[in-house]
Amino acid sequence: MTASPQPSGRSFPGSGLAKGLAVTLRTMTKKTVTAQYPETQPDLPPRTRGVIGLFEENCTVCMLCARECPDWCIYIDSHKETVPPAAPGGRERSRNVLDRFAIDFSLCMYCGICIEVCPFDALFWSPEFEYAETDIRDLTHERDKLRDWMWTVPAPPALVPAAEEPKEYAAARKSADRTAAQQAAEAATAAQPEPTQPEPTRPEPTQPKPDRPEDGDAR
Repeated sequence: MTASPQPSGRSFPGSGLAKGLAVTLRTMTKKTVTAQYPETQPDLPPRTRGVIGLFEENCTVCMLCARECPDWCIYIDSHKETVPPAAPGGRERSRNVLDRFAIDFSLCMYCGICIEVCPFDALFWSPEFEYAETDIRDLTHERDKLRDWMWTVPAPPALVPAAEEPKEYAAARKSADRTAAQQAAEAATAAQPEPTQPEPTRPEPTQPKPDRPEDGDAR
């Protein structure tokens, strides 16, 4: 068996305490970087995953968010309503009307899948995180509370000045310009006075020419 190596130097009693006090003294002279929460609110990045807000007007009850949620923490109830035809002779249509939209944040793992799969931009991330409750049942937020979280959603970041314009914006602008030009042309046509038809001129009666004497006739 090999003998364990012996320490090269000897430590005198109280050396560990002296080193600890030296570290404490060095730290006391430095500027503190501790944020005194909640007096000082943290500066969160814009894409912080705090809580989910619901923009109810964009929800079409497609159920994609509830089906794709891995935790099954989204609860949606709806019913169908019949919409009368927009024009006489048309047929009635049915649409889904949202009755309940709730998210149980005691089960949510903040993966963001529901926000990514929403085809109509009805769900948004909010950086708010101060919604702790003493009762776990209060962590199920109904659609009224989810709508209130929408007011805390930050505005989208500004576009890069040299970035290419999205195709949707370009198509919408071209369509708007075309419609405006068509309306302006119609307004200009309507403002012009109708051209008056000139009265038909009657041909002046022509006087009969005197007979020209032929050569050899007496004059």
